[in-house]
Amino acid sequence: MAPNTVFPASQNPTMSEFQLTSTAILGAGSLGTALAKLLAPKLDSILLVSIDRNCADGINRDHRNPKYLSDFELPTNIRATTDHREALPMPLIIFAVPTLAIRSEAEKLAALGLPENVALLSCSKGIERNTGERMSQILRDVFPRNPIGILTGPNHAEEIARDLVTCAVVASENPGLAEALQDVFTLPHFRVYTSDDVAGVELGGAVKNVYAIAAGMAHGLGLGDNAVAALVTRALAEMTRLGVALGGDQETFSGLSGVGDLIVTCFSEHSRNHRVGLALGAGSTLEQAVSSLGMVAEGVPNTLSIYDAARKAGIRTPILDSVYSVLYQGKPAATAMRQLLDRDPRPENT
Repeated sequence: MAPNTVFPASQNPTMSEFQLTSTAILGAGSLGTALAKLLAPKLDSILLVSIDRNCADGINRDHRNPKYLSDFELPTNIRATTDHREALPMPLIIFAVPTLAIRSEAEKLAALGLPENVALLSCSKGIERNTGERMSQILRDVFPRNPIGILTGPNHAEEIARDLVTCAVVASENPGLAEALQDVFTLPHFRVYTSDDVAGVELGGAVKNVYAIAAGMAHGLGLGDNAVAALVTRALAEMTRLGVALGGDQETFSGLSGVGDLIVTCFSEHSRNHRVGLALGAGSTLEQAVSSLGMVAEGVPNTLSIYDAARKAGIRTPILDSVYSVLYQGKPAATAMRQLLDRDPRPENT
């Protein structure tokens, strides 16, 4: 790739024009660390950009992240820094930070003069509250000409780090970038599909976090497997209804970023959002539930933004509304779950 090549959003370079031989990953948390380990066999060098000097020093000294996934030794082609300027020469920058940090991280890179030929990949799942924008839209606001992709799906960092079989989907309006990212990420234990439905893929990854909190509450209340299965099934219908109204394709919500991510987030022991709901169902306050994690549960802040988006779109979302009432209106989880059951009967497919 020529150093000064520019790829406007309207153009579609071929896969061969993206020479993704190295990457910088913004965020040295569980996901960033797991992705670095995953990509190490495929790339010449990987730079983890951390906000924590002790974390960066530990990775460089011991080849382990001292705070996240510390049981895993990291290959020697992974290096860490706290200086965003070191990311600028990389052909690919991966955003593995909480959704609340996406815009500030992007603006930091823009202020440093990130070249327009650098590909950007978001792995963050959420919707910005004040703007209602998806992560790719935030990146496009800040970087009008850089090629942008999304990586999502049922992808818990703990299992990626263990090389357990995982599937993901890469979405981009740029087919060449999607194919290049598919090639870079595909390994015997990590299978990647492509999609051009950026909106649907992002919305599925964002909205499912709210329903994982609901499933956790149901588990915490001891409502039983029948109830949780019914709740998750109705959550899929609700997620699809909302996602289509916000610009996604209906078919996407039957895929990895929709039902796939919904299943793993609602039932996995690794799901932070499920654990928050579990604590709420067992009687903890929201503050207690969140503080016990020690990490960000994206569904908590995203409930606000997704609730706002649903109201603006005029979409019926009873499960989302119930989670919102528990998190932000002080309603007991047991009351919210009971009120879901007390609603008037209706046909299933409406």
